[in-house]
Formats: sequence, C-alpha cells, structure tokens
Amino acid sequence: MPTSITVTSLAFTWPDGTPVFEGLDVAFGPGRTGLVGVNGSGKSTLLKLIAGELAPADGTVRVAGEVGYLPQNVTLDTTLRVDEALGIADRRAALHAIEAGDVSEAHFETVGDDWDVEERALATLGELGLGHVGLDRTIGEVSGGESVLLRLASLLLRRPDVLLLDEPTNNLDLYARRRLYAAVESWPGVMVVVSHDRELLDLVDQIADLRSGEITWYGGNYSDYEEALAIEQDAAERMVRVAEADFRKQKRELADAQMKLARRKRYGQKMWDQKREPKIVMGARKRAAQESAGKHRIMHEEKLAEARERLDEAAEAVRDDDEIRVDLPYTAVPPGRNVLTLLDLRLRYGARVDGGFDLRGPERVALIGRNGAGKTTLLRTITGELAPESGEVTAHVPLRFLPQRLDVLDGELTVAENVARFAPGATNNRVRARLARFLFRGARADQKAATLSGGERFRAALAALMLAEPAPQLLMLDEPTNNLDMASVRQLTTALESYEGALIVASHDLPFLESIGITRWLLLEDGELKEITPEAVGFSA
Repeated sequence: MPTSITVTSLAFTWPDGTPVFEGLDVAFGPGRTGLVGVNGSGKSTLLKLIAGELAPADGTVRVAGEVGYLPQNVTLDTTLRVDEALGIADRRAALHAIEAGDVSEAHFETVGDDWDVEERALATLGELGLGHVGLDRTIGEVSGGESVLLRLASLLLRRPDVLLLDEPTNNLDLYARRRLYAAVESWPGVMVVVSHDRELLDLVDQIADLRSGEITWYGGNYSDYEEALAIEQDAAERMVRVAEADFRKQKRELADAQMKLARRKRYGQKMWDQKREPKIVMGARKRAAQESAGKHRIMHEEKLAEARERLDEAAEAVRDDDEIRVDLPYTAVPPGRNVLTLLDLRLRYGARVDGGFDLRGPERVALIGRNGAGKTTLLRTITGELAPESGEVTAHVPLRFLPQRLDVLDGELTVAENVARFAPGATNNRVRARLARFLFRGARADQKAATLSGGERFRAALAALMLAEPAPQLLMLDEPTNNLDMASVRQLTTALESYEGALIVASHDLPFLESIGITRWLLLEDGELKEITPEAVGFSA
C-alpha cells in the first residue's frame, strides 16, 4: 500500500500573522500514528489542513483515497435523526420503499450495491456501545459522548482510506472510551490520531512528535516513545555538560593567551624603549610578534565561538518542559475537619444522594460515571450555581470550581488582571511573583486570556482559582484533562501535589486520577451516588 498522506513544503499562517508551519515535509503511511506535541504546536491545524478544512498558504497536501475526519469539538444538529447523522437516511428510505413494493429506478440508484447498509449501521452502533440508540431517534435524545461516537460511527460506515481523529476521547465516559479503543485497535487502514489519552496512544504503531514546526518519528507506542525520549534527553543533558566544560576551557585558554600576549607586548616595548637591538631588527621582531599574536588571538576566539555554538546546539536538544512549583500553605485542611456535607439531596434531572455524605480533611475524591449521569450537575449544585430540588448542601470551607469550559476567565483581561480579580487584596508584584510559579513570567502575564492556547488558558484558570483569596480549601475540577497535552497534564499533576486542601475531580481519565493520589471513589449511576472500591473502578471501566 503506497504512502497515503504526503505533505510537501507546507506553510500556514493565522490571519493575525502568527506562523504555524514554514516548509513542513511529512508523510503518513499505513498503520496507526499518534501525533503528539505541546498545546499550540499545530497538531489540530495539521489535521484540518490534511482534511481540507483549511487551505495552506504554500506547499501541497496530497491524500491517496478518501479522508474521514473527526474534529475535536463535535457539534451535531439536535433535530437530525440518527440515520441522517450517519449519512444513510436516503439509502435506508429507498430500501424501505423497495421492500414496500415501490420499484422506482431512482430507489435502486440510491441504494447502489449497499443493500446491507441498515444492518451494517446497527452492527457498527452495537460495536460502539450504541445498540440502544435507534436509527429513528433524534440527536437531541443522546448525550454529548454518544454524539461523538455517532460521528465516529458515520465515518466507519463510509469506510474511508484515511481516518483522522482529533482528541476523540474528550467527553467520553469510561465505557465509551473502551468502545473507541476497540474500534481504533481494529482499524485496518491509515489513521492519524491526536490525543492526550495515554491508553489510546498506547494502541498506535508509531509516534510523530510535532515540535517547533518539525516532526520527529519514534517507532512503537507512547510508552516506547517516552522511554526513547528519556534516553535521548539524558544524552542531550550529558552533551550540554560536556559542551559547558569545553566552553569554560576555551574561555580559560583565551584568557591565558591574552595574558601571555600582553606580557610579550610589555617585554617588546621595554626592549624598544631600551634600544638594546638595532632598530631594523626590533621593527621586524615587533611585526612578527603582532602577526603571531593576531593569529593566536583569532585561533582562540574561533575555538571559543565554536564551543559556544556546540553549547547552544546541545542546549536546544534539551526540552524545556517546565513544571509548576507553587507553595500553597493556606489551602491546608487538618485531618478530620468537616469540609462538605450533603444531606438527602435531590438534583435537577433526577440524580440524588440518599442519606448523608461527608467529606473530611484533605481527602481526594474521584467522581466517575457515564456521560449524562449528572456529575457536572452535582458539582454545580455544590458550588451554589444550581439549586437542589430538595435536601441540603453545606460547604464548611472556602471552595472554588473549575468547569470544563474554563469560563472563569475574562478573555478581554490579561492573565495578571484575571488573577487579581480573585485576589483583590494582593499587590501587583505579589500577583506577578505567584504567577511566575505557574510559568507566566514577565510579558506572558500581560497576555490577554482570549489569545492563550488551550493549555495556557487552563493554566491561567487554575492559577486564578488556586491563588484566590481566601485560599480555596475545597477545589472541584470538571474533566480537567480535556484538550491538555501530556506536558500540561504533568504540570497540572505537579500543581495538585502542592495543593493541601480537599479535592473533588470529575474525570474519565483513569491514569490521571491514579496519578493525583485519589483516596475515595464515588460512582454516579442510575441517579444514585455511591462509594466504590478502586478494584471496582477497574472492573466498571
């Protein structure tokens, strides 16, 4: 099978003049490729260029065969029927007409050779866990996660030669993710997937690392990539140390050479002043000394410049993936202190908490459940944004909530101004000093929130909440890893290591939940909140 995607001398620039690619060359062949890179590196943009959703400023994109593209944010018309969303409504209607005795030529032309389209559609829905979704239902009757799977089902039914997936597990619950993993694993054609989902990336055949407008290839899955990258970075750091030692040596040798030349110059001047040799001999000696000194100086300066260049090259090979390191002593909650109480709670849309639920001390709670189970509703009820149908919610400590949409930020304000809104008593210097710990240093703190990349926006929202006054002793996060690259997920994990309060996280990302030290697991299922064991989480997933 020939190479399916060929990108040649690709250039693309956003309308505001920000360049994304300049002369990118890359080819994607058979198998599953994981496209990784930091937020803002251009992964989604590259998929859109391949899919034809964006036009390059220069260069070419050639694709052998049909392309199927699943965008990061799936939006479907809620009035569409499921068979319309799958793209089979016309063929299905023609089939039903023929079965009813209407032998119009137009119906046969519509069906073509696809006589089993309805059976294939139902089988595909069943494989993705959507067997309960009838073809005559409307999109408005399915959850957000189910609409993502429906869009995937429509692509699978088309049988494209090339499948492009952009963050396909966003908004998918644990059960739906397993269905998606199975579909990816059994995909026979060419696939390029952008994702922060480690389990999904461990199913690919190779990793394409997009960094600074260029792609580096790594064989194997994401775990293999991490291992290779660690070895590569160890070697790069060793090269930096060698280059630094060489640079220091060349600086010393240049200084020594300059000192020797200065001594020779003083000696020559002394001989000239004392006129111990004939003038013509001293003149010749002086010219020879100057030429020798000049050559000597140039040689050492060239060696120093070469050493500096080697050091710069070595330093460039070391990745600058900074980690958030922040001290948050005022968020601490003593063990046993009552943080949150829920009593006989009835939420909007049917979910409930029977009896009482207490959160005490610096516990870390994972809130899991299927899409549409009511997790976000529960969190918004705890914050007071939504009123319960009945029952009581009592927060005994200051709390903050980071929603999926990150709408805590005002896009027209800078990062520093957004944080200052949450900490009105803090001086500008104090705000900036604390923002630097969240990697917003200098001019970066003066960027408007609307101009930030997805990962930067998340980091700014997290900073605004964690640096708020009074300090939050209960922090609630709703699907925090959606749209975050791996580096940003690591940054979030290290920031939460510094947080000493109670934590409630609604997420479908099990590796992330395990990495932040969850102490209690709550499952919202069939409208009921119940505590489960970690073993049951693996089983239910």
